[in-house]
Amino acid sequence: EGHRYPQSLLNVLVMRMRADGDVGGARVALCKAVIARNRRLQSHGPDNDPNNDHRSVPVSLDIANTAPGYVLGRLFSTLENVQRAALGKELNGAASATPASVFAVLLRNAQHHLSRVRKDNPGWAINLEKEIGETMDLLPAEFPRSLRIEAQGHFAIGYYHQTQARYARKAAVQADEADTQDDTTDTAGDAA
Repeated sequence: EGHRYPQSLLNVLVMRMRADGDVGGARVALCKAVIARNRRLQSHGPDNDPNNDHRSVPVSLDIANTAPGYVLGRLFSTLENVQRAALGKELNGAASATPASVFAVLLRNAQHHLSRVRKDNPGWAINLEKEIGETMDLLPAEFPRSLRIEAQGHFAIGYYHQTQARYARKAAVQADEADTQDDTTDTAGDAA
């Protein structure tokens, strides 16, 4: 009927993602649906807040989006990638609820993990450092002490978008490498 989704839906989604670490497409789509509908109805309703950002929720990675929850989700995905590169395991925790207390520790650990990656693959370490820096530039000088539930939904969306963009880049690189090998094989066959 076009009414708001229950706010409890967003609460439950965020709690489940925090509890089991599964930030999958269906959960992120539901978060996006709740946030998008709330924004749409709020921008047209009597409680219209002129200070509220009524931009649409992005469909894919939006590197220009400076909403703290979204950027922190992207940063968390990048830090998870750094840790996976160094140790082969994933992060967990309350980063979306209390970023000020969690991200300081994560960034400190990331420096240790980056030094480990730098030994085996210096180019990749530079790319990871650059990604962290570019994402951090979108944040205010201090991490927020806590995020409201809607911002935690944005966190999940930002995390998902950043992770999916990484997979898309990896698939594109693999496709380019396969094309290059096919071209090399064709050229070698023509020379014979």
